[in-house]
Amino acid sequence: MISLRKSSDRGHFDHGWLNTYHSFSFAGYYDSKYMGFRALRVINEDWVAPGRGFPPHDHRDMEIVTIVLEGSLEHKDSMGNGSIIRPGDVQRMSAGTGVTHSEFNSSTTETVHLLQIWLFPEKRGITPGYEQQTFPTEGRRGRLQLIASRNAEGGSVRVHQDVMLYVSALAKGARVVHTQTPGRYAWLQLTSGVIDVNGTSVAKGDGAMISEELELRITSTEAAEFILFDLA
Repeated sequence: MISLRKSSDRGHFDHGWLNTYHSFSFAGYYDSKYMGFRALRVINEDWVAPGRGFPPHDHRDMEIVTIVLEGSLEHKDSMGNGSIIRPGDVQRMSAGTGVTHSEFNSSTTETVHLLQIWLFPEKRGITPGYEQQTFPTEGRRGRLQLIASRNAEGGSVRVHQDVMLYVSALAKGARVVHTQTPGRYAWLQLTSGVIDVNGTSVAKGDGAMISEELELRITSTEAAEFILFDLA
């Protein structure tokens, strides 16, 4: 079963310096039907203006994954980490018992386009942690590239939750197949292009909530990029 979450149906706010879309209820956006999906709590698609960003703020008991699609994002946190996140990079921050961080567009001329993802951890009160890795973009062309998992499989970043997170970039007409273990679920978020998933058309910005599908046949009807969550 595939349930489509259309891009235009997401929560949307344009604050001038921040243009943001929320797949699930977040901050000033609330929809009782979209409070999250399995362990997945937040998918925010953000465009942040040059030189602007999020001042220091607190989190706890959440796995936060940041993926930059265009531009660059500067990160600082109370654990002493400081970095620049660019396309191809994946950042994981485990908030655990509590962490403070800030995120700013490190460019004075270019907008940064990113996805911020929140996952509930398997247990509360873990020690805060941080990891950032670069995954060469050629590794996702025409295939599923694993970027995050509970056991850091294949060199992916480690998240404290039973999830496998993949990215893929498909040329027009290309196809990938993902086999689902019985009893598991999937969420697919399309960041560009148009694809067909088991007969359902998914366009840029759309999400697809997937259950009881043992095989996902994903074909691009135009060049496309997407993120796939395999969830317990």
